[in-house]
Parts: sequence; structure tokens; C-alpha cells
Amino acid sequence: MKDFLFNPLLNMESYKNLLEDINDNKSPIFTYGLIDEDLGHFVYGLNQHLNKQILLITYDETKSRRLYEDIRNLGNANVELFPKKEKLFYDIDASSFENLNQRLRAISKLLAGEKLILIASLESLLDKFIDREIYEDYTKRIDFEGKVNLDDLVNNLVIAGYERVSMVEGIGQFSIRGGIIDIFSPNNQNPYRIELFDDEVDSIRTFDVISQRSLEIINSVVIPPVKEVLILDEYREIIYDNLKGELGSHKYQDKTIEKYERYLELLQEESYISNIHMISPFIPDDYLGSLLDYLSKESLVFIDEPKRIEERDNILKEEIYLKTTDLLEAGEILSAHISLDYEYKELLPKILEKTVVISSTLLRASQNIQGKSIYNFPVKSTTNYHNKINLLVEDINYYKYRGYKIIILSGTEERGIRLKENLQEFEIESTFKSDRDGEIKSGQLFITTGSVRSGFEYSNIKLVIISDREIFGVQKKKTKSTKKKSGEKLINLSDLTVGSFVVHENHGIGQYEGIEQLDIQGIKKDYLTIRYKGHDKLYIPIDQMNLIQKYIGSDDAKPKINKLNSGDWQKTKIRAKKAVEDMAEDLLDLYAKRETLKGYAFSKDTPWQRQFEDLFSYEETEGQLDSIIEIKKDMEKPKPMDRLLCGDVGYGKTEVALRAAFKALMDGKQVAILVPTTILAQQHYNTIVERFRDFPVKSALLSRFRSSKDIKQSLEGIKNGIVDIVVGTHRLLSKDVKFKDIGLLIVDEEQRFGVKHKEALKKLKENIDVLTLTATPIPRTLQMSMVGIRDMSVIEEPPEERYPIQTYVVEFNEQMIRDAILKEIARGGQVYFVYNRVETIDRIASRLSALVPEAKFIVGHGQMAEKQLEKVMLDFLDRQHDVLVCTTIIETGLDIPNVNTIIIYDSDKMGLSQLYQLRGRVGRTNRIAYGYFTYERNKVLSEIAERRLRAIKEFTEFGSGFKIAMRDLEIRGAGNLLGVEQHGHIEDIGYDLYVKFLGEAIRNLKGETVKEKVETTIDINVSGFIPKKYIEAEEQKIEVYKKIAGIESDIDYSELIDELIDRFGDIPLEVRNLMQISYIKALANKNDIKNITHINNIIKLELESSENLSLDLIKHLSDNYGKSLAFNLSNEPCLEFRHKGEVLESLKTLIEKIDSFHRDTNHI
Repeated sequence: MKDFLFNPLLNMESYKNLLEDINDNKSPIFTYGLIDEDLGHFVYGLNQHLNKQILLITYDETKSRRLYEDIRNLGNANVELFPKKEKLFYDIDASSFENLNQRLRAISKLLAGEKLILIASLESLLDKFIDREIYEDYTKRIDFEGKVNLDDLVNNLVIAGYERVSMVEGIGQFSIRGGIIDIFSPNNQNPYRIELFDDEVDSIRTFDVISQRSLEIINSVVIPPVKEVLILDEYREIIYDNLKGELGSHKYQDKTIEKYERYLELLQEESYISNIHMISPFIPDDYLGSLLDYLSKESLVFIDEPKRIEERDNILKEEIYLKTTDLLEAGEILSAHISLDYEYKELLPKILEKTVVISSTLLRASQNIQGKSIYNFPVKSTTNYHNKINLLVEDINYYKYRGYKIIILSGTEERGIRLKENLQEFEIESTFKSDRDGEIKSGQLFITTGSVRSGFEYSNIKLVIISDREIFGVQKKKTKSTKKKSGEKLINLSDLTVGSFVVHENHGIGQYEGIEQLDIQGIKKDYLTIRYKGHDKLYIPIDQMNLIQKYIGSDDAKPKINKLNSGDWQKTKIRAKKAVEDMAEDLLDLYAKRETLKGYAFSKDTPWQRQFEDLFSYEETEGQLDSIIEIKKDMEKPKPMDRLLCGDVGYGKTEVALRAAFKALMDGKQVAILVPTTILAQQHYNTIVERFRDFPVKSALLSRFRSSKDIKQSLEGIKNGIVDIVVGTHRLLSKDVKFKDIGLLIVDEEQRFGVKHKEALKKLKENIDVLTLTATPIPRTLQMSMVGIRDMSVIEEPPEERYPIQTYVVEFNEQMIRDAILKEIARGGQVYFVYNRVETIDRIASRLSALVPEAKFIVGHGQMAEKQLEKVMLDFLDRQHDVLVCTTIIETGLDIPNVNTIIIYDSDKMGLSQLYQLRGRVGRTNRIAYGYFTYERNKVLSEIAERRLRAIKEFTEFGSGFKIAMRDLEIRGAGNLLGVEQHGHIEDIGYDLYVKFLGEAIRNLKGETVKEKVETTIDINVSGFIPKKYIEAEEQKIEVYKKIAGIESDIDYSELIDELIDRFGDIPLEVRNLMQISYIKALANKNDIKNITHINNIIKLELESSENLSLDLIKHLSDNYGKSLAFNLSNEPCLEFRHKGEVLESLKTLIEKIDSFHRDTNHI
């Protein structure tokens, strides 16, 4: 392919010579003249023209990230960033693996011989790895139709760092079910499913981690280790002796000896060591290596700014010395930890064995390296046009006149096409190219997708590349498409564990005690056992499982358990049903009223609107685009809009709201944004000033922290129309705020306003367009129920690719807390310290202040006076303090990008959903964030806390439990959306039953007939259960039982058969029986059959009423079955069927005939 973005480089003499030297292995080669702006483009060009692995070494992580983004945004998918290893010298229970998985993915690609570009900072280069030969020995390749010894494979996986689980949810896990092996290795986006027939590989597939269903068939799979350092039996004893020797050779503190004696025990017991850094200095050097060892023989090493690397190396040595001295004094490490990493001078000879290109902006001699050849590349950066197209046009004309080849990178295709049209108006000819195949000639201007941080020109070949950032003022970054996580699945997967509360529609709330198999006269069936108040027990056949739901209330509140056959449950249900019906009626009335109101119909989008939207720095996510379209459509209608926009903090709701605001401003209307707190008002105001700076828009802020003079001026401006957009707290609802012509009201987190404010809000809302924002996710089932009574838009996926949050689960340790705070402050960041007990929060703040006197602390909690709390938050936002010691108040919607470390005290006392939300408060910028989930030292944990801590560990390491965390949040969101009173009813009857009542109430009110569903009971003499050898794990059994009970049609039936074969192998007869019974029951329900019983060879079908047994049906069935079918038309109508052959098959055929007759008759 002739790539017009890189091929012009081949016209440069020095570039051609450089390629020749590299191919001839003439090394090292010096280059000078290359600048930061073009380095990504240049290295990408080398990669394309040489077809070699390239290791690009930079002096720091920020530069590495910038180059990685440039190369990736230019369209190279095979570029990897090699992040530095995060080292913590404390006893860790668990830590998150994203960073590690990223490194392992890169190593796997290197070993597979992929011709990738790998970008590593000096720090990541100095890390020690397991020796390449050992890594390769424990990398297993499995081929279709090859042989596999299962015991050997399991042993290999465990040594390679994998953890065996019942269901694979994250990288580093594997599971075995019969002949099916699931493995999630770090070198693939999806896990692998390997199916064996005896010891031969029958098939290899990838599968989706959420649905657990197979995606595509592949021929072979390579499974590398999931740890960078392995502890093998051959050198375990040497490590033990080295560590023991170290403890004996120095005079260490007692606590240090105690700490490391625990590691000696772990080594002796061959137990898992979660923090490998504690023992890695004692692994013999022969078993270790560096990243350089993993490169292919013919790879190229490109060193950027060697002088800066040498300077950085000296700084690093200094930093390591200071840090290790501190830790030695504190008794956390041993002397050997000082040489944990390589030194740069140790690695330099290894680097010089490769073909090396050394690039400096200025020509400088290096003391360590003698060059074989030197090449100059005259490059200079381009002008920044700051969205001023006339300046761009001037420059393009100048470049064209000089015979330059001009390439403009437009970010996205849409932007490129728009730019081409804009340039046409200035009579500038350009060509938009969606692919880069082709040749560019002198004087031509090509516009194509892609992006770099800044533009540049190679003057000696007359090539100029202009970036979208210079034209539009912002870079349109490509976002990584995230797989939509189906809300349906997240909500409905039943994670029943023994002790969970469940709701039975007819009997109320009880406690689940597990699955029990009962053998009644030789027929085996599984039953769910539920314990009610007293010693009452209820055994529920699996086919009636649809009548029970896991109880979901809010947070950790325990529900009241009902007594069987008492009237309490019926009363509670009636009360909740009545409240739901009343609410649905109110909502429907409100909706109908707004439908008839006359509002203002906004005009279609203007060119300015498109220009404003182009200035957004990221490519919009699918959810944002859909929401924007829905909101604009509503605004263009003559009836007033009332739409709810849901999406987590940081999912880009504000951007969507600002686009709606801009649309209103374009029609000369005023916009008001109402927020619950002063700090949110300030944040929104700052965003508005930033986003509207290139447009003639006057904005104002109304909050108690503005001076009375400013407020008076703003009120005057709002009244006479000078102020276009105003952000404010409830101050906006005061009587003295009078708008000249308001067109749009945006309300953020409406549920946080008091009753009095809501009344004032109602008046303001009457016939203007209203957009309400909420950060709590709303369950999909609730969205579906609200269709037609509440307009909703939902943003389900986060916008840009965020840095992972490096999370640790660890015992509370003062020295570690000090380190974590100082580490964050050193890079100019701030820290949240979450402590959830108000009465002793000041004491902990004093303790922290004494521990880290270098930092400035401030306390914030929900029991403070509102004014005082707002002042605390604003000061913290203003960076006047380093650490905010606070309760969980920060979980609701606060967004401070400068906070990138969160420490949570007593995390074992919090639910997963709370921790998930708290952790999401950091990691919102382009730097790595840290989360420390701590629990009290040496505390005897209760069984619940122990279980919770285990869940937190799994969540941290593998993302397990994400579904539960999300669901808890969604239920909280449902409560917020529906209001306090309804929240109470959700608590009384559980969320699922609440939503069912809501759906029925709405359908009734809309005049749709809601027929009372017949619940068929089936008693047939066949065994139906899931054998233990088919599915062992109880939770998975429940999930499958739930799916079997949910069969509604033959399509569901076939799909479930496919899924079970895919996930668990061939289906046993007992499971097939269950599925058939469930399918028969679904058809019987639809056809009003009450009971089905089986005695000897007679099947009896009892019907709801004789209307269900018409003469036509009798004739239809008699024609098919003759004398083997008898009809009873009395008050208790029924059919009696004498069957031959297999009972379920005969019954299924009969019921299908009845069903198809009714469908044909009713023309369904």
C-alpha cells in the first residue's frame, strides 16, 4: 500500500540512508533535529518501512503516554505502552492487575514475533522479569485436534499464576467443568473455551465474559503466564536461604523480623504470595532478566533524548535511595531491597547489542556511546490557529504556492468532511481521504482521519502535517469502543447465596437455604428451600422459580421476614400496589398535560452549533450521540420538553446538556442551570466559561459565595437579557430572579432539592423545556416500565479510555498511608481519606496530621452546617489543602480531577457498590490513580466482614462482583428517581415485584388489557434436576435453573440448549426433562391450563374454564388423536390423554397442537 502519510519520508535522503544502515545492522546511529511533535510519526514510519519490532525508550512516563497516543491516533493498532511496575513494600492482600496485564500483553506480543512498537519509559525498562526461557517454558500452546493432559495443564496454569474459580470473570482465572476448560489469559480481549473429547482438543472458542456464551471458533491458542515473576520449586529453597541469611546478617527491628518470618513460612508452605516485591531481591539473578531479553534478534531500539535519560537515571537513584532509607528505618524493607531494579548502566551494554538509533533534538556527543553514523532531520512545529480559519487559509495558500504536500488530520471523518466544505468556501481545493492508500503530489491538500498532539513540517521534502488540535483548538481523540454491558443481564442474573433474602409473590419475604433434592417414590427432583418466620419451610419446585426473586432493597438494610399463611404479606402487597397505581396515575396525568401544553419549537441546528460541537475534545460515545439526538428532537417540537438524562459521573452528561443549552442560545433564549450545591455550581460555571469562550455568550453564577455586588449585576443582566446562561443553586429559585426570555432549564440531581424548592421549581418549569440530569444509574427494567410516562435518555458507557486505578486491599499501616499521601502530593495531586464515623473524624485527622506534617489536612462530613461544608469543599477544589478527610459524602457526584489517590478506612464495613462508587471518584485524568482499601490491623473479622473482604479482593483483582455492585447502585437510582415514599415500598416488597406492579399499573391506565396470568402446576413422574457432575457451583446452578424457568417459547428452548452445550457440555437427560417441563408449562400458561397430572399412562389437563374448550378445538384434537383423548365439559373441564411412548414428548406435542390451534384462531 502506498501510504501518503508516511511514504513521502522515503524521498528524504537522510531517511533512506538511515533505513539502509538499520538493515545493514550498522549501529549505533545518531540522529538530530527530530522534535516531540513529529517523533510518533517518524517512528511509525520506521515501523512501516522496516517491518521490525521497535522498542522506543523515553525519559519519563508522561512522554511515553504522549507518544503512544500520537502513534495510536495515527491509526497504528499495534502499538503498546509499557507502564512502570507499581511497587508497594507492605503486606498486601490483593492488588488490581490492569497495569500488570498491560505489561504481560506487550511481552506476549514480543514473544509471538509481532512487529509492534513498544514504548517504555526508563523506569519501566529497569524492572526485573522472570528469565525469558522460564517464561517460554510456562507458555502453553494448545491446538485444535491436539492432545492435552488435563492434570499437567492445571499444574502448569497454577504455577504460571492462574487462579481456579467456578466461573471465569477476569484475566488470570481458569475453570474446569467436565471436559470444558475456560481460561482468561492476558494476551486476548476475551477468554478462551477449550473443549476436550477424552484428551483430544475437540474445539477452541473465545467467549464473552458477561453472557458466558461463545463468540468465535479458533484453531489454536497460546496461554502465557499471568505473573511477571514466578516462584518455581527449583529455586524456592534458594530464595528461602537467601532471605533467612539476610535476616541473620543485619541487626533488624523485631517487627521487621516478624514480618519477613511470615514470608519464610509462606515459602516453606508453598503458599501464594500476593506481594512478590517483598521476596524478589532474593531470587537468584540467573532466573531473572529484563524487557530487552524479550525482543526479537532483529528488533530496533530507538532511544529518545539520551541526555535526558541519563539525568532522569540520576534523579531516580536519588529518589530510590531516599525512599528505601525511609522504609528501612520504618522496618518495612531489608537492605537487599535497595537493588530491586537494574541500573541503567547495567542495561546499556545489552541495549548496544541491538541495532540502536539515538535521537536528540540538538547534536550532542554522548560520553557512553560512540556513533557509527549521524543523520540530520530538519523538522519544525506548525502554527496554532486557535479555531481561526482565515489564518489557516493564509498558511495553506502559502504552502501551496511553495509546492508543499499538505496533510490535515481531522480527527474524525465527520469533522474532515465539514472542514473540506469550509475550505471550499475560501476557494481552496482539497480531497478528503477515508483511507490513506495513494500518493500525494506537490501543491495537493489531503484531509484524512487521525490525530496528533501538534503539527509539524519536514522542510527538506516539503511535507507539512497539520493537526486538528491546531485548527479547532482541541484534539478529537478516538475513543476505544467499549462493549455495552447489557443492563438486562446485570439486573436479572440471580446471585443467590445461602442466607440471601428472597421474595415469593404469594408468600412474601423469606431466607434462601439452598437447593435440596427430594426423592418421592423413585422420582428425583430439586427444590429451592426457603425458610420463613418461626420454623416454617417452603419447598419450591424448580419450574415455579419464576414466582421468586432475590430480594433487592436498598443498601444493606435487612427486610422483615414474613410468616407463612399470615395476612401481613397480602396487606403489604395491597398497600404497595395502591401506592404504585397512584404514582403511575400522577405521572401519566402530568405527561398528558405536558403533551397538550404549547411551548417553543427551537430551530434546526445552525453552522455555529456544529462548530461548537466540533470543539469537544473527544469523540462522542454512542450513548452521548443518541441522547443528543433525542434531546434536540424534543426541543424542536412545539410541546415543552421534559426529559431525564441518566449517566454516571464523568460519562459526559454535562457536554450533552451544554449542547442543548447552546441550541437554545442560538434562538436568542436564556438558559438556567440549577444545581444542588455551591461546589457543583462553581464546577459547571468553570466548564461553561471554558466551552463557550470562542462564542459571544455571557454567563453568570448565582451562589452564596458571590459578592452582593456581583449578584446584583447578574440579576440585572438576567432581567434585561444581557446574561445568556446562568448557573446557580436554589438561589436561582428566589423571587428576585426574573428572566427576560427563558427557553431551557437544566436541573442537576433534582432528588437532592427540598420540598419547598421543588414547588418553586414546578412553577418555573411550567411551559419551558426542561432537561433533568442524574448521576445514579437507572435499571433497564425500570426504564422499560416508564416508557410513555417519562422520557429518558441513558449514557451507559464512559467516554475516553481512562487510566486504570491501581487498587490495593491492605491492612491499615501508618507508614504506608504516609507514603501514599506524600507520593500524591509530590506529583501535585490531592488525596481523599474516607473515614465513615463522624464522632471520631477530627481525631483521625489529627493523627494523620501528626503522621504527615508536610501535608495540609481539612475535614468534611455531612453533619456540618451546609455553608461550612461548602466552604471546605471549595477550598479543597481550590487546592488550598492536600488531603480531605471525609465521610462517604464524596460518593455523590463530586468531580475533582486533581484528586488521584483515595484511601478508605475500614473498607470491610462497606458494600461493594459503595466501594465501586468511591473508587470511581479518582482516575478521572490522564494519570494513574491509586485506591487503598484498608481494614484494621490484627482485628478478628466477623464472618460477614471476612466474606465482604474476600469479595473486595476478587473485585479488585478480577473485577468479579461488578454485576452486583452495579445492581445495588441501580436500585438506589430507582429509589432516587421515584422519590422517598416509593423507595419505602421498594424496601417492603423488593424491587422486582415493585417493577412488575408498576408495569401492570401503567398498562391498565393506558387502557391495555392486563389478563391475569394462569400459573400451571405440573406433576409428571419424571426425574428433573441438574446433576452435581454437570454443574458443581451452586450459584451457576441457580442461574441455569432461573434460565430454565424463564423459557417462554421454542426459540428460548433452542437457545438455552445451545448455551448449556456451549458452557457445560452435553446435556444430561434429567436437565433435558426439566427444560421440556418448563417449555410445556409456558405453553400451558398461555392456553389457560391450570393443572397437568400424570397417573400410570394417563395425562390429565385441567382447564381454567369450559370457554377454553370450544367445539372447534375438540374437533381439531379428535381428528388428530381419536379415542386416545377424552373430553370432560363439566364445571371442572379437562382433557384426559392416554399416551404411548415417552411421556414428555407426547405431552409436548399435544400442548403444541392446542397452542397452534389458538394462535391460528386468534390470527396471532
